[in-house]
Amino acid sequence: MSIRQRSGFTLLELMVVILVLALLAGLVAPQIFGRVSEARITTARTQIELLGVALDNYRLDNGFYPTTEQGLAALREKPVRDPGPSSWRGPYLRKEVPLDPWQRPYLYRSPAEANVFGFDLSSLGRDGAPGGEGEDFDLGGS
Repeated sequence: MSIRQRSGFTLLELMVVILVLALLAGLVAPQIFGRVSEARITTARTQIELLGVALDNYRLDNGFYPTTEQGLAALREKPVRDPGPSSWRGPYLRKEVPLDPWQRPYLYRSPAEANVFGFDLSSLGRDGAPGGEGEDFDLGGS
């Protein structure tokens, strides 16, 4: 009795499997990477809003926002630069000041240029340069 046993896959079978996997990756990958961009933009907007709330609390306690020189660090540690806060009740953030989702510091300015009654707080997006579209779009709040 000579029964020939077949073990393994033929080259054609392997090529079909690879082709199917490549098609699936081509269809799924753009959807996943598109969501990553959206998630980063949403994260930046949320962090800007939360930092804005912390800055407003600082102003309620001290009568003014931290200066540009004092920066967002004034939300974690009492500033030593003038004008010194008279009623600092911080820290106003539980954790360190976060970087934006593209690993750059948020841009803070007070007194503001865009909003004369507050502060400017922004992220330059993925490209780190002013202007842009999509994930390179500048995000800001005041």
